Parts: sequence; structure tokens; C-alpha cells
Amino acid sequence: MSAHPSGGLAKGRDSVFPANAHDRRRVSNWLLAICFMLIGMIALGGYTRLTGSGLSIMDWRPITGMIPPLSHAEWERQFALYKTIPQYKILHDGFGLAGFQKIFWAEWIHRFWGRLMGFVLLLPLIWFAVTGVLSRRLTARLILFFVLGGLQGAIGWFMVASGFNPDSTAVAPVRLVLHLCCAFALYIAILWTALSARNPEPEFIPATPAVVRVHRLAWLVCCIVATTIIAGGFTAGTHAGFSYNTFPLMDGHLIPAGYARLHPFWLNWFQNIAAVQFDHRLLATCTAALIGGTIFLGLRTPQLGRPAQDALMLMGWMVLLQYALGVTTLLLVVPVWAGTVHQTCAALLLTTAIIVLHRLRGVGRV
Repeated sequence: MSAHPSGGLAKGRDSVFPANAHDRRRVSNWLLAICFMLIGMIALGGYTRLTGSGLSIMDWRPITGMIPPLSHAEWERQFALYKTIPQYKILHDGFGLAGFQKIFWAEWIHRFWGRLMGFVLLLPLIWFAVTGVLSRRLTARLILFFVLGGLQGAIGWFMVASGFNPDSTAVAPVRLVLHLCCAFALYIAILWTALSARNPEPEFIPATPAVVRVHRLAWLVCCIVATTIIAGGFTAGTHAGFSYNTFPLMDGHLIPAGYARLHPFWLNWFQNIAAVQFDHRLLATCTAALIGGTIFLGLRTPQLGRPAQDALMLMGWMVLLQYALGVTTLLLVVPVWAGTVHQTCAALLLTTAIIVLHRLRGVGRV
């Protein structure tokens, strides 16, 4: 038996990854560490949004912005800039330098964490590429991730700038959702690459009708989880969670009375608080039901194998936790801790769905 069981990868569909198992684990661990940092970034983003900290830094300096204010004069300059925007005049008029510093540090840490991720991606990438661990294809893919990460920073500033508009106290919901979607898309791409680096050759699973059904449901789960996250972004962006703080009814109705008050109708999905919150609730409930049905069928399909079934069970526990957190956040009128944890667990639920799909990628493959 070969010392490197995947030594034939150079001729297979996954030749993008190192042939040496030890090198694959090193690359996978590095990328998983970046995924962990991305989840932290998503959590920090939720915290800055809920504390109203995102608009506290008025200038975008990709390089020198890593250095916080080091003198009282610089703090006063930053505070003076903040006083010029509507958020200060409408929400924070009268709070002093100490209050400004509190929200400033939250946003600075969020931005610093993003820059730190850039270094964690770039420096090992250079080392692995120079030492011959990475193939050209994998190097190109990882460079693309680095570029997309930088673009995500630019999108973040594009989002923040919308909060400086007259009479605006927060960022535009559409730009918030764009920033959130790009973060999750990059996370999925890096996670899938990390999982594939660790196990480049999928385990063969016979394509029986039951297996194919579960595989299709797993794809559908990923899609509906992603859609629910997008709906959650609009719920956050429109502050819809601060209204209708009862469950399961909304103002005494299963479907709120003002659901279709905007015209054309599709505007309700993005601008009508009643419709935005109801859609998020409905999607979350459908997500939980679909995951429950997928687990039920998956556990009755032994051909899936133990790894896939274990991943399904993990996804089941995570959706229960996430649903409970969502209801708790709503009933408590969106406290900062609950909203932050709820957004973080959305990333963890999506993680489990991607793991399930990854473990099922060998369906019908020889």
C-alpha cells in the first residue's frame, strides 16, 4: 500500500491539491483557521451594527487605518468628523468623547480583524507557494480569495458611506445585505476548499433513489439557509426585529395586516417592516422543517455512510439552536448579545449544511 494514498491525484479531478497527505492537512488547517476568523468577522459585524458603531470611523484608509488614534488631538479630530453626520445629530447628540471612543473601538477592531485576515491568508500563501506545496491552480484560487477579500473591504466602505447621507442614521439595507452576502460567499468558497484539501477524493456513495433524494434535499437546504440569511440581512437593515415582538403571531395575526401595503408588491419584501419580518420567520420555519425532513430520510438511508449521517445530525442540532436563538432575539427586542450570537450561529448553520453537501459529493462517482 502506498505511503501516500492520494498519490494519484495528479491525474484525477482533484489534482489541484497536494499529493502528500501531510501537506494537505497543513493547507486544510490553515484555511480552516481563516474560516474561523471569518466567522469572528461576521460576529464582529453583527456587534458593530447592533451598537451603531459602524459609522464612527469617517475615513477609509486601507493601510494607515490599522493604527488607531495615538493622541488626544487625533481623538478630537475623529470625534469632530463624526459630529458632522446625521447619526450623531439625531441619535447621539451630546454624548462625549468617551462615548465616541466606545463605538470607535468596536468599528476599529472590526476593520483591524479584516486586515489581519488578509495577512493570515497572504503570508502562508507565499510560503506554501515558494516551497512547492501548492499547485499553480490552487495558488491562483487562493490569490483570487485574497483579491476578493480586499474587494470585500471596499464593499464594506461602500456600505458605510451610505450612512453618511442626509437624515440617515444607519447604512442602506441593500448595501448591508450586499456586504453580508459577499462575506458568506467568500466563506463558503474557502470552507469548501479547506474541506476538499483534507479529503480530495470523495467517498463513493451508490446513487440509489433514496440517496439521490437526500442529496437533492441537501442542495435545497443550502439554498434555503442562504435565502434565510439574506432575509435576515434585510430584517437587520430595516430594523424590523424591533417590531412585532411576539411569537408566533404578529400583532395578533399569523400574517400581519400590513403585509402588502406597498406597491408594486415586490417592494414589501425589502422595505415593508411587517413583510420583511414575516418572510424571515417563514423562511426560518421552512428551513427547520426541511432540515428535519432531510435528517429523517438521511438516517433511514444507510448507503449514505456514517460521516454523512453524522453531519446531518450536527446540522439538526444547529438548526434547533438557531431557531431558538431567533425567537429569543425577537421576544427580547434584539439585545446586542442575542443579535450577535444569532448572526454568528447563522454562519455555523450554513457551515454544517456545506459539510453535509461536501460529504455527499461522492454520490454516483467512481
